Amino acid sequence: MCGIVALVGSQQAASQLLDGLGQLEYRGYDSAGIATVDAPGQLSLLKAKGKLVNLKARVDAEGAPGRCGIGHTRWATHGKPEERNAHPHLSQDGSVAVVQNGIIENHRNLREALESRGVVFQSETDTEVIPHLVAEELQRCLAAGEPATAALLLQAVQAVLFFLEGAYALAVIWDQLPGALVVARKAAPLLIGLGEGEFLCASDTPALAGFTRTILPMEDGEVALLSPLGVELYDASGERQHRLPTQLSATEQVADKRHFRHFMLKEIHEQPETAALWVARHLPAGLPADRPVALPFDDSFYAGIERIEILACGTSRHAALVGAHLLEQFAGIPTAVHYASEFRYAPPPLAPNTLTIGVTQSGETADTLAALAMEADRRQSHPDPSFAPRQLGVTNRPESSLSRQVAHILDIGAGIEVGVAATKTFLGQLLAFYGLTLAFAAQRGQRSIEEIQFLAGVLREVPQQLQDLVHLHDQRLEGLAHRFADTQDVIFLGRGINYPIALEGALKLKEISYIHAEGYPAGEMKHGPIALLDANVPVVSIAVPGTVFEKVLSNAQEAKARDAQLIGVAPQGPDTDLFDELLPVPEVSEWVSPLLTVVPMQLLSYHIAAHRGLDVDQPRNLAKSVTVE
Repeated sequence: MCGIVALVGSQQAASQLLDGLGQLEYRGYDSAGIATVDAPGQLSLLKAKGKLVNLKARVDAEGAPGRCGIGHTRWATHGKPEERNAHPHLSQDGSVAVVQNGIIENHRNLREALESRGVVFQSETDTEVIPHLVAEELQRCLAAGEPATAALLLQAVQAVLFFLEGAYALAVIWDQLPGALVVARKAAPLLIGLGEGEFLCASDTPALAGFTRTILPMEDGEVALLSPLGVELYDASGERQHRLPTQLSATEQVADKRHFRHFMLKEIHEQPETAALWVARHLPAGLPADRPVALPFDDSFYAGIERIEILACGTSRHAALVGAHLLEQFAGIPTAVHYASEFRYAPPPLAPNTLTIGVTQSGETADTLAALAMEADRRQSHPDPSFAPRQLGVTNRPESSLSRQVAHILDIGAGIEVGVAATKTFLGQLLAFYGLTLAFAAQRGQRSIEEIQFLAGVLREVPQQLQDLVHLHDQRLEGLAHRFADTQDVIFLGRGINYPIALEGALKLKEISYIHAEGYPAGEMKHGPIALLDANVPVVSIAVPGTVFEKVLSNAQEAKARDAQLIGVAPQGPDTDLFDELLPVPEVSEWVSPLLTVVPMQLLSYHIAAHRGLDVDQPRNLAKSVTVE
């Protein structure tokens, strides 16, 4: 899930490479590096362990001349986060440099073969096999009398790709070519930004901010030669491709924290705006009663669907669990949620008339994309047309790989999110499922018009309620956080539609504060987890009036009886006096309560992590876009 950039053009490459890497640091920040070519035989390489600021200091001090270069910010998979494992990696003779995002699955066999031919490796990474193989191929061709041209580099890379197994996006430069580079992708994202006499290739659109809005997304298996003269694009069989570029739907701006201490806090504060924009876009005034929500699908999208399968990972899976509850309990359509990473290797038996939904905020999550592709393949091979693939992607990045893989996209429209721990994109995913629930309920006639209009009405009130909640709990929890700075374990309890919010609350605390936390269905506490409780283990319990309110309060009493400090996320009232600390939420319909109960969870995690002096936006070992399995 690393970030790569590659530039060839009329300006010095180093500053543009560093700017692009700065926009991709959410993809990895264990180490970073750049390589540039200034003239034939003059390849510069600079790398640094840790965050990008360390690399910038080296570039400022030592320089990296040249108008052609590649850069990388790393999330470690093979090899520890050390400078020797940082990209770019060089061939043994120092002539070829490569950056890569992905995993070369057969790197051990390739490494052993190279070592048997006398190659000495400098790193523990899978990527290092690539520059050695490319250099070997180049030397073989040069020895046969071929000239050192851009076409030769392209030919050499194409030959090496034949031997690589796995998923990758890579960029290659050669010290003989100060004005050309080669990029390639297989099951990993890569986009080419088209400028005036210069081209910038990157893993994701934020790296193109300020450079161009005109992009050429590379398709799976494609290889491209970039030079100031243009882009030559080839498919996996070597056939030249001719495809028109596209325009980004909105200019990706460089993110600004404004007056906030961290991006995560800013993005929590942006959730009321996220909800307001969603309401304006999908619940405008004047919608007909039989079309309670404005989604970008016609009636044929919903026709004949009898069940739904949802594939997701991490926070996206928690949003999917809320969505499954809504789709089943309100819209009456059987829905199952699967870990995408497990679904690919143990899918359920095929059922007819099934909609498969992939949920990924980045649109690049490798497990989710692979699971969707596998499901499409096995459905396409079924002779019964009722088993044909019907797929929807829910994402915050409509220009992502997901949009090029599935037929329908629901853009959550949350705007760029920098913090690795998802907040406003989680809210956007929840809102997407509320929209689908309203649409399916109306299409299936499962609910009366009055019930559907009621849900739509309470959703319109959510933006203001979020605004009030964020301001209330930001102040309240900043003062409360110091009491939990030394806590080692926390239990989160929820039930029904709020059980996934307990899971999300626990995940947020783990991600950014490094405190062990677990979420449980409240009714399951007495079936084992209650053994964990004592005065040193706080319990956060979500209790909102509705079908399970009394049950949740009873489960909370069980925790209190074991001396656990009890924190409630609940409306103020006599029923909630049992909590040692109350994080109040408004008394709303149970159907929409997850949109509100998640806010105290996010702010509790944020303020505990900030109080402990941790890196909230870039927590250790994590990256925002998980593009490897």
